[in-house]
Amino acid sequence: MLVSGRNFDYATEAFDFIDGLDQLATPEDVVDAVAKSFMLFGFENFIITGLPNPKERFEHVVLLKKWPKGWYDIYAKEDYVRSDPIIRLCRTTAQPFEWSEAPYNRDTEPKAAEVMDRATDFRMSKGFCLPIHGINGYEACFSMSGMDLDLSPRTKPALHLMAMYAFERARQLLDPSPYRSSGLLTPRERETLMWAAAGKSAADTGDILGITERTVTAHIASACQKLDAVNKTQAVARALQYRLIGL
Repeated sequence: MLVSGRNFDYATEAFDFIDGLDQLATPEDVVDAVAKSFMLFGFENFIITGLPNPKERFEHVVLLKKWPKGWYDIYAKEDYVRSDPIIRLCRTTAQPFEWSEAPYNRDTEPKAAEVMDRATDFRMSKGFCLPIHGINGYEACFSMSGMDLDLSPRTKPALHLMAMYAFERARQLLDPSPYRSSGLLTPRERETLMWAAAGKSAADTGDILGITERTVTAHIASACQKLDAVNKTQAVARALQYRLIGL
């Protein structure tokens, strides 16, 4: 059931979701939790997957999914990952985007059009995608879809953080090797990430902490480097996951 924005606190939902993920013990539990929370935004299906190189099969890089079985079988059999405009855009941007923002030409790219048309047959006509890029070159994405989505300037930041944290939690459960950062976060780095998690801009955080916006940005950049994160949201997700900051 899609929840009205007026009666729904997106930040609270995001933080409750993140807090709940830490209590889960299996990837299957993460799938169920993601499905339940993301349904509030209108999403019916999602997939968390690596982006395969030319020699890899799509099926071998999927981490977690809640896709219609028929669609997953077709997508894998037809090797649609090579033509999917969503996947293509994921490789070239680190910013979340709506499916409608992924360009392709119906006349010159019939396979891309086929991917999008056939997805619609499985109630996957609209979507939101979070590209995930690691400093070491790792590429992945969290792609979610449905028919009637709640995508607005208010909901997208919450979805971004929720998706990033779900990805980090899934990866941790699937590969439970201990996390090793290149150095502990300083108190200022933890503070700036904590306020970023609360939705504060660098300017707002500077006012709160009594430092300049430029200094805040420098602390966040340093934290990103230590956490092997390519952006602030990924750094926040990892800092929360590994208890370097609290909500």
